Amino acid sequence: MNTFHLLEYAAWTISILIGAWMLYDLVKTNTAYSEDMLMSSREGEIEDELIIDPSHRGAK
Repeated sequence: MNTFHLLEYAAWTISILIGAWMLYDLVKTNTAYSEDMLMSSREGEIEDELIIDPSHRGAK
């Protein structure tokens, strides 16, 4: 087995790991937010909903 084969296997491994991470994130995001929230076009809607303490936005 030469260096090229090792690099090819490493690239496939990295690709599989990235794909698995993307699927995990997809499932995690779909369970955390409703479809209406994810499809909304209002910028910052998710961040506004998640803020519990208004002092985090710089309010005094």
